[in-house]
Amino acid sequence: MQYRILGNTGMKVSVIGLGANNFGGRNDEQSSFRVLDQALDLGVNFIDTADYYNLGKSEQAIGNWLNGRRDRVVIATKFVMAMNDYPNSRGASRYHIFNAVEDSLRRLRTDHIDLYQVHWPDPDTPIEQTLRALDDLVKQGKVRYFGSSNFSALQLSEALWTSRYFNLNGLVSEQCYFNLLVRGVEREVVPYCSANGLSVIPYFPLESGLLTGKYRRNAPIPEGTRMASGEFYRRSMTDENFDKVEKLSAFAEERGHTMGELALTWLLAKPAVCSVIAGASGPGQVVQNVAAADWTLTPDDLKAIDEIVPPPEVPSP
Repeated sequence: MQYRILGNTGMKVSVIGLGANNFGGRNDEQSSFRVLDQALDLGVNFIDTADYYNLGKSEQAIGNWLNGRRDRVVIATKFVMAMNDYPNSRGASRYHIFNAVEDSLRRLRTDHIDLYQVHWPDPDTPIEQTLRALDDLVKQGKVRYFGSSNFSALQLSEALWTSRYFNLNGLVSEQCYFNLLVRGVEREVVPYCSANGLSVIPYFPLESGLLTGKYRRNAPIPEGTRMASGEFYRRSMTDENFDKVEKLSAFAEERGHTMGELALTWLLAKPAVCSVIAGASGPGQVVQNVAAADWTLTPDDLKAIDEIVPPPEVPSP
């Protein structure tokens, strides 16, 4: 396993991270433990979850597994999403952050969170209030570092300026929707992070399985898969995307690799990316995901991929 430094923290995370959104849902606690054990055995030390994932059950499964392993892993979780119907059970206010962090610490059975992430921007709360609350948690030792998720470049800029102006601890990373078929963040977010020392952490790197080759054009969707669980995930199953997937699959096979490996190693070729969050419902998927770290794309490979899935156009200044 390879490791990269998260932002400017000096803390190293595995280039393949483990996404825990299945834990407590599609994966019961025992199957979650098997996935976590396999990941740790293969050198994966970065585990990403959120309080919202299965309404706390994902964090709870990780917490029940952590016993005796806490110093071997980097735990990242998130807050903002509504945990119940109460009006203050969501958002990025000081009120909610202080409540949410205590709940996450309790479920995770730990005294600190390594990376605490703002799951989505909160338009109702000034960013200064959010940053001051997170800065206080760092000073209290309950959070080591904090980052954002789903922020625009403008929102990242506002957060960075605010933290510097008020001499607060600032964001160290941005977790964003980024893969071979969804490259919009390369227009502004990725360049901004690269220029300002923030790490990029892609999620949905396999586009809910479309970039693994398990789904075929005009074929029935296999039961029990993520695509079968809702229309939200099937939005990417277009003829245009299937054209791209078929070409990417041929590209990978010509080089003796799977398309899933291609999807992950392509993201790791981006200098700003420190770790790619890849979910797994079983130990075998962890093995497949980790294999991507052994393949390094050449400059010619990257040019060929850009011809299949062109990068977004960057506006002229």
